[in-house]
Amino acid sequence: MTDVDVAAVSAIRVNGWKAAYAGILPQPYLDRMTVEADARQRRQHFTRPKIGPTDLVAVDSRGAVVGWACLGPCRGTGTTTASELYALYVEPSLTGTGIGRALIEAVHAHALAGGFDLMLLWVLTGNTVARRFYERAGYAADGAVQADDYDGVSVPEMRYRRAL
Repeated sequence: MTDVDVAAVSAIRVNGWKAAYAGILPQPYLDRMTVEADARQRRQHFTRPKIGPTDLVAVDSRGAVVGWACLGPCRGTGTTTASELYALYVEPSLTGTGIGRALIEAVHAHALAGGFDLMLLWVLTGNTVARRFYERAGYAADGAVQADDYDGVSVPEMRYRRAL
């Protein structure tokens, strides 16, 4: 991903949240999300020295960004051999076309090249579509759970893992 991709990635992320999390997260929270605000935050990423997360994009045959994944060191586990998938979103109208599969394979290759042997990710418990996607990609729930607060509503997440 480059700074030129920020607007497209932000549109994919915001539209992806609104499509995937409707009925899971409070609707007012989703309604307040805007591509412009997300893009402002994402552009700040490019003004800092390049350490930490890696952003990958999937592009179609015309060069348009159609998917985005973000990965980096695993947070909060105390292990240096695990990488974490922080986000993976595909343009909602293209879900099921193989873009997500290509992105997750690129994520795995990037993590392996970085010396990691394990990939972890958190998924909203109520997001059964994403859970099935990750399970088909070889991930399994490992029993770890947490919850994030969205507009005063506690939303549970579960952790998945996969050996690389």
